[in-house]
Amino acid sequence: MSVWREFSPRNIPIGVLAAFVGFASSFAVILKGLNAVGATPAQAASGLMVLSIGMGLCGILMSFLTRQPISVVWSTPGGALLAASPALAGGFPVAVGAFVFCAGLIILCGLWKPLGRFVVAIPSPLANAMLGGIMLHLCLAPVQAIAELPLEGVLILAVWAVVARLNRLMAVPSAVLVAAVLITLHMKAPEFGPLAPHLEFVRPEFNLAAMVGIGLPLFIVTMASQNIPGLAVLKINGFEPEAGPLFISTGLFSGLAALFGGSALNLAAITAAMCAGDEAHPDPAKRYWTAVIAGLAYVVFGFFAGAITAFVSVAPPLLIESVAGLALLGTFSGSMVAAFTEIRHREAAALTFLVTASGLTFFGIGGAFWGLLAGGILMLLKKWRE
Repeated sequence: MSVWREFSPRNIPIGVLAAFVGFASSFAVILKGLNAVGATPAQAASGLMVLSIGMGLCGILMSFLTRQPISVVWSTPGGALLAASPALAGGFPVAVGAFVFCAGLIILCGLWKPLGRFVVAIPSPLANAMLGGIMLHLCLAPVQAIAELPLEGVLILAVWAVVARLNRLMAVPSAVLVAAVLITLHMKAPEFGPLAPHLEFVRPEFNLAAMVGIGLPLFIVTMASQNIPGLAVLKINGFEPEAGPLFISTGLFSGLAALFGGSALNLAAITAAMCAGDEAHPDPAKRYWTAVIAGLAYVVFGFFAGAITAFVSVAPPLLIESVAGLALLGTFSGSMVAAFTEIRHREAAALTFLVTASGLTFFGIGGAFWGLLAGGILMLLKKWRE
């Protein structure tokens, strides 16, 4: 049967909604992360554009090839990791080198199954504790916004809370819209900038400290918090694509995006559930078109990255951070529950969380790596003692 005969108008609304939720709920995290590791506004806009277009094209390609609803998104936890990273000696080119290194590891994970098994073998309490420590700073931003910008902070939080009671998926996009209105009211003149940014090629510089301190943790959180749950969501809905080709394709698109300022791409989890569930289409064989529609919408959104980045650049940073924190709140709470569920691993998880959240840096390597290392050593010592 032709792919066009499997298309249904029912695929359109859920596909567009999935893309809107995926983009609007987390673009602030991505921009914050790119800026934190030294990207200029032009480089951050380029990175946001190539990531959005890349996840759209990758999702479309893999959905058509597998005839399954493969949703691809940028690594939101990875953006939070970058936002919590220390300033890099060598600037953004060094960060791009770490992005390329991460993309190479993702490709290798698809080509060499033992590496995939090794990533899966990282104890869940430690991986989740590291992820929670990475996100803590941004998740505190909504409270800090209320303290420093009471009216704006309360309005954003109130809208998020009320909409979450009615429709959880629309809560963060609604908060984004409120923040945009508040920013617009404070703007003296239109400052949206050009819709589509220029592609900014960044020659990567490979630095061991950055690859270990940023590239390796970025790979771990991308695999542990996005790719593996993304596969699980597909399986729950009756789809079982081969993992290797998916990792290879997202790794290749990540590597290409990195050269123009993008961080990492991976399988979606939340929006994957929207595209793979019953709401997308009653017939599972036709649901892949919902992911294709979402991919097309991501490509369109990518061409607005220039205006979005210029608009965000004139906003009070704390407002953007507060929206980003609300976007990460669900992931943060989930990671904390998973980190401390097993009583016998709570001390190791707590140490991982505290070291990661401390933001300490040794030898130019950030706290995420040291947190995972410290928790792992404590867990091994406990097992040796037992």
